[in-house]
Amino acid sequence: MDIFQSTVEYLSAIPVFESWPELKDLLKRAASRKPRAWWLPGIACRSVGGSFEQAIPASAALACIQVSFVLVDDMLDKDPRGEYHQIGEAQVANIASALQALGLEAFFLSNSSSSTKISMARSTNQMIMSTTFGQYLDVKNPLDEADYWQIVDSKSAPFFGTAFYVGGLAGGASKNVSEKLKQFGYLYGEIIQIHDDLNDAMAIPANPDWMQNRSPLPILYARLVDHPSRPRFLELCQNLSQLEALREAQDILIRCGAVSYCVDQLLRRHRTAQKLLESIPLVENKAMNELLEELITPVRRLFQSMGESLSVFST
Repeated sequence: MDIFQSTVEYLSAIPVFESWPELKDLLKRAASRKPRAWWLPGIACRSVGGSFEQAIPASAALACIQVSFVLVDDMLDKDPRGEYHQIGEAQVANIASALQALGLEAFFLSNSSSSTKISMARSTNQMIMSTTFGQYLDVKNPLDEADYWQIVDSKSAPFFGTAFYVGGLAGGASKNVSEKLKQFGYLYGEIIQIHDDLNDAMAIPANPDWMQNRSPLPILYARLVDHPSRPRFLELCQNLSQLEALREAQDILIRCGAVSYCVDQLLRRHRTAQKLLESIPLVENKAMNELLEELITPVRRLFQSMGESLSVFST
């Protein structure tokens, strides 16, 4: 089935969706990019014996909320690709607020029991509160590793935990099983954040994180840990407009242990998530295992491109 088209069609039953062309167009364009996250409730639902169709309300809810987060994040990060450049900050702020309400409304149009709808909506509302707090913290930029992990635990992990939780409930899983799926989702979200930080730090040309003096995990490590190249790294971070300076800074990330530290953190969570998955009584776990493997594969490719084997960091 086409989860992206089904999501838009499901939301079309809500009057405000049809009467607000800009909001509808924005969600359609988001669906055309086929975000992987929209599949997650369906995968969780299937894993406990349900179907993708049963998870459409949950997918629609999470789709609306994810788009709202992206709209706000782009404004906070001054992302040149942000929608606010096209329609203005005021329009984006209103649409982002409406999308969060629309997401919660999507649960109540489902065929689930009243108690299941309430559990889904409450968990999602808690996730929205946590994520917005994480966005607030992220704007201030982490000063140390404790700050960094607080942001990840508030901003990055809850969305994915909720996606798996509501998917489990949609498939008829018990709250105990759904809570374990949420724990898996938290680990999955942390892995994604570390993975994204690695890719952003090693991207060419320089990712905006470098230019805006932000601190994803590899850059934070290189700034804070006492290593021989730290003074040079801090100097390079002041002017990365030249490709040679960026390449030298990225080389320091490798030599000082920042990249290997991130991979170690990623692999620790990967192993924990695998063990957790094995402990959950699922009807079908192939797709869930594939989700984890998809996150490790790009990291293997990254190290292969640098002439290294991922296995050297896995012990």
